[in-house]
Amino acid sequence: MTTKNTLPISEARKKIFKIAEEIQKPGNYYTLTENGRPKVVLMSAEEFESWQETLEVMHDFPDLDKDIKEVDRAIKTGEYKKWATLDDLMAKYGYVLANKGKKKYGMGNKNQKKGAKRSR
Repeated sequence: MTTKNTLPISEARKKIFKIAEEIQKPGNYYTLTENGRPKVVLMSAEEFESWQETLEVMHDFPDLDKDIKEVDRAIKTGEYKKWATLDDLMAKYGYVLANKGKKKYGMGNKNQKKGAKRSR
């Protein structure tokens, strides 16, 4: 639920502590106006950080909505069962499962540099 409150800046000055408390609730924010026009929006620091993270993800993955739809279709049709697993991909790049019970990966002998120490 989003709660939007609009106040003139002069009114907000008088209620700043109450506003600061109110915007801590998820979805609450205030729009402060000057001469009847929106001037600034106040929201909690947590919500602001969440918005920033969302924008970063949208920038890094511009087709995320299409990718999600593709995965949804694959799940509904069962196509995802044909996809490579993490174990398949790790093996492709030379990693082998060192401890099957704990899913611990290590480099296969063929990919280790000569004289390199082996991790146990």
